[in-house]
Amino acid sequence: MMKEITLGQYIPGKSVLHKMDPRMKVILLVLFIVFIFASRNFVSLGIMAAAVFFVLCISGVSPRLYFKSIEAIIMIVIITSGLNLFYGTGEPLWEWRFLKITQAGINTALFIAIRITALVLISSVLTYTTSPTDLTDALERLMKPLSKLHVQVHEIAMMMTIALRFIPTLLEETDKIMSAQKARGADLESGNFIARIKSLVPILIPLFVSAFRRAFELAMAMESRCYHGGEGRTRMKVLKLSKRDYIALAVCSAVFTGVIVCSIVLPVTVRTGM
Repeated sequence: MMKEITLGQYIPGKSVLHKMDPRMKVILLVLFIVFIFASRNFVSLGIMAAAVFFVLCISGVSPRLYFKSIEAIIMIVIITSGLNLFYGTGEPLWEWRFLKITQAGINTALFIAIRITALVLISSVLTYTTSPTDLTDALERLMKPLSKLHVQVHEIAMMMTIALRFIPTLLEETDKIMSAQKARGADLESGNFIARIKSLVPILIPLFVSAFRRAFELAMAMESRCYHGGEGRTRMKVLKLSKRDYIALAVCSAVFTGVIVCSIVLPVTVRTGM
């Protein structure tokens, strides 16, 4: 089961997105998230969903991996959409005691499902097409102005990237521990909710021990190589914006402009804070 989770993985490739400057990819990802949340009707959200689908098509990553990303959050989508299904106003289409489903509730549930799915997919594109090293350099460069305020920019970027890098490793470790516990006769799937929570203890304890051991080994390896942060540090690969980055920015700006126009001109379909 843990092997099906693809969060934080990097998939090598030669697509346009793989060749883009990681700084531009991070900036565009933030803008995509902002405008997905800023969409106020199905037309503007549809524009963003179409843009996300186009990005997935040119990413050069197998659609199977994107389906795995959706599978990881399918329960969140179902629960969130299900709760909003009963909070609509207007003439009820179905009613039972205090529960009622209206057209507004259906619109809200569908709107939120599309929004969450789009957010997960567009976020997966960044990790699938950007190596941890490039992502570290991009974050450090983008946060460089904060160093004037004595913020340890390099250390923050390094911690974020290490955490992202070790997600697949910890998932693989969890899968091995679960298989080992099942081989010893542990029952991890049956019983009530409390019993299942208790059955996680034999998994979490060795997982935490393994995580701390890996952290200690990584710290020792960095220290033995005289690693001392970003000050005075040179880079083998210098980040530089190219023509494809400016083209991507121009295309995305046109999409975002369309979303703004549709959100202002067209009536609001769904009023939700999500």
